[in-house]
Amino acid sequence: MDLGLSCKKAIVCAASKGLGRAVAVALACEGVDLIINARSQEMLEATAEHIRAKTGVSVVPITADITTEAGREAVLTACPNPDILINNAGGPPPGDFLDVNREDWVRAFDANMLTPILLIRAVVDGMIDQRFGRIVNLTTSGVPSPATYPHLGVSIGVRSGLTGFVGVLSRQVVRHNVTINALLPGRFETDRLLETLRFAAATAGRSVEEQTMLARNSIPAGRFGQPEEFGAFVAFLCSAQAGYLTGQNIVLDGGAYPGLI
Repeated sequence: MDLGLSCKKAIVCAASKGLGRAVAVALACEGVDLIINARSQEMLEATAEHIRAKTGVSVVPITADITTEAGREAVLTACPNPDILINNAGGPPPGDFLDVNREDWVRAFDANMLTPILLIRAVVDGMIDQRFGRIVNLTTSGVPSPATYPHLGVSIGVRSGLTGFVGVLSRQVVRHNVTINALLPGRFETDRLLETLRFAAATAGRSVEEQTMLARNSIPAGRFGQPEEFGAFVAFLCSAQAGYLTGQNIVLDGGAYPGLI
């Protein structure tokens, strides 16, 4: 299927590794020129070079913290009128709610709720003017299924706030062929997964290997997701064919979420 994305421009946040990198690669394979962002210059440059060699598209790496005003300004200066915006940022560390102070909450709010909202505000009018826009927020399957991740209450809390905001805005802009959706990953083979498995293992007094086996066995698919699967799904959400899909929170978790809707 031709996704109709050739020569489009995309901002992909937190794209040096993990799910963000997989999304950047998938979009590039569809002919999308990229502005990619991360805090680690060495890793980001390596990702940019890999994508250029693989696909031949233009890739502009911007080393910056997207959760800061300066970081957002740097990315938006490089690409003030993107066709596609992929909001992504590392979540707060796992932990007990009672150990989280006000400053921790503010950092999580800034990174995982306010930053995506500010980026959306900066680009949505341009998307409306050009009659095409695709915004995808990478959040977590913990939003509809919080009991699955008992140590990620802060992350789930602030991402739920973003979900509510997008539920309102997405219905206001879709008439202009601008869609806003969220893809909610379950357990994918990333550094973030390893971090949460280590924390859960230490809390339960298990080995990381045992905790990993328990987590894998809890997934109906019988395995963890691969980042490439996630990237391909995001590419479709950004496609010309996905213009009738908006305001949705799509769980991609191998069947782990037990609900019907």
